[in-house]
Amino acid sequence: MPNMSLSLQQKVEQGILALGGDPQVLEARGLPCYADARELVVADTSKSGIEHRLTGAAADSWKAMKAAAANDNVSLILISGFRSFERQFEIVNRRIEAGASLEELFCVLAPPGCSQHHTGRALDIGTMGCEPASINFATTAAFQWLCENASPFGFSLSYPQNNSQGYSYEPWHWFISDA
Repeated sequence: MPNMSLSLQQKVEQGILALGGDPQVLEARGLPCYADARELVVADTSKSGIEHRLTGAAADSWKAMKAAAANDNVSLILISGFRSFERQFEIVNRRIEAGASLEELFCVLAPPGCSQHHTGRALDIGTMGCEPASINFATTAAFQWLCENASPFGFSLSYPQNNSQGYSYEPWHWFISDA
């Protein structure tokens, strides 16, 4: 696990090295580094009782957007919000231990320190009847609604098809840059 007294860039590079990767992936793919948010609030609670945390402004925007969608008879479900550097490291490491290669992983998961979820301003959004974090989300009324209506709430799709950072298409992943 990376040393916490390092700069953010150094921490990210050390984390990638600890996972057996090459920190050059940051420059090669133009991956930004994100610090963990410090002030978070509960933005939503899942039916199973999981509390999803975001920054206060992002939580307010999420709640307003979810209510607007509901007024249009569209169900939006918050699947994931804030995720710490340490949690991202654990997720990636667990998948490596299960046999996944870093090259494959870093197309579907951000390296620790490069996930927008660290900021508390990224959401993974789902809807009723669609498996969470599934490419099939792109075919739902919820995704169509987000494409047409998320912008006034400050949200944009982070990883469209053929995105410049080399991530797989993630129709469920939305980010608010100014919250």
